[in-house]
Amino acid sequence: MTQEQTHEIALMRYSVIAPLISGLQESFPSNEAFFRNASARGVVAPDGTTKHYAPTTIKKWYNNYNRAGFDALIPSSRSDLGKPRKLDDELQEQIKYLKTNYPRMSASAIYRQLRDNGSIRPGDLSESTVNRYLNTLALEFKTTNNPDMRRYERPHINEVWCGDSSVGPYLKTEDGKKHKVFIIALIDDASRFIVGIDVFFNDNFVNLMSVMKSAVAKYGRPQLFNFDNGSAYRNKQMELLAARLGSVIHYDQPYTPTQKAKIERWFRTCKDQWLASLDIRDFHSLDELRGNLFAYVNRYNQSVHSSLKGKSPLDRFFSEPDHIHRLSDEEIEHDFLLEIERRVSADSVITIDHVEYEVDYRFAKQRIRLRYSPDMEEIFIVKSDGTLTPIRLLNKQENAFVKREKIHLCRGDE
Repeated sequence: MTQEQTHEIALMRYSVIAPLISGLQESFPSNEAFFRNASARGVVAPDGTTKHYAPTTIKKWYNNYNRAGFDALIPSSRSDLGKPRKLDDELQEQIKYLKTNYPRMSASAIYRQLRDNGSIRPGDLSESTVNRYLNTLALEFKTTNNPDMRRYERPHINEVWCGDSSVGPYLKTEDGKKHKVFIIALIDDASRFIVGIDVFFNDNFVNLMSVMKSAVAKYGRPQLFNFDNGSAYRNKQMELLAARLGSVIHYDQPYTPTQKAKIERWFRTCKDQWLASLDIRDFHSLDELRGNLFAYVNRYNQSVHSSLKGKSPLDRFFSEPDHIHRLSDEEIEHDFLLEIERRVSADSVITIDHVEYEVDYRFAKQRIRLRYSPDMEEIFIVKSDGTLTPIRLLNKQENAFVKREKIHLCRGDE
């Protein structure tokens, strides 16, 4: 099993327990109730099928994560399928969930789904049994084609941070070239407080991660990040980052800008106020433009907001200090690292972006996990226990003077 496959399984497991890790399971009276609900709800496995794991299995994932973090969710070997189940309360919840979320599914389709995901096996339960149970639920379901467009607001800060990017002005640098500027921002849903913002020449994941890192360092981690489906947001590195932080990633459905209405509305305000009054000819570098933007955001955060009952975003955010859970500097530095996998050559060398690095000869001919900073200034080997060991650039001249250990063969009584 490759690293990518094990990561996909571990991320699937984390997606099931993430609401409990981040504290978003307020509607459940106990952890056990959450485990039962997660089991009935099911999860999309890496192979595209929907799996319904037992509550005890989900509880085991939760305990393993609390004990050793995300790496404890990475499987060491494949597990067997569970035993067939009868139409008990748990199976009824699965059928009800499928019919509620997929009202057009027939009894035959639901029966096949339960059979395919291992909940039942042919001979243990008939399709007619499923059909009879669906008939008893028929009057409970109400369907509509209208999307749920109700306004919402999280009750506490740091529950949801919504992130997005917007095209800014064209900046003419000192070399005479024009560059498109992108603004990347994060807003706290409850307070409208801009927790992170910066300007870049590229709208990509690395730049987004730098905004997230600065925001988390200042204001703690959110329970949930809300993003759209752009490539800068929806990728494996983002999922790994959120899992290390203990946050949840929510991706909006395509073509539904209302799901991130607050950040969209703020960008409109930014353009109407900041960009409209900006003479871009006065700026010749990103640093100059960044300083001006930071000054505007500082004024915005301290201005009274009409929807905050006479408070400014700054006052509203810091009115709940108990909801600010900051991470240590060491945790932040380790969590905000990119991750790749490489095979070490026989002479203990790996290559990243055509640059050669030297690792300990113990790792020769092995596949290893690496975590590295976006600027490539720090690169670490991830050991089996999760500890990070730094590596360095290959120096052939220096290695020419390293004394090699000789292998001595025993002879006779030696």
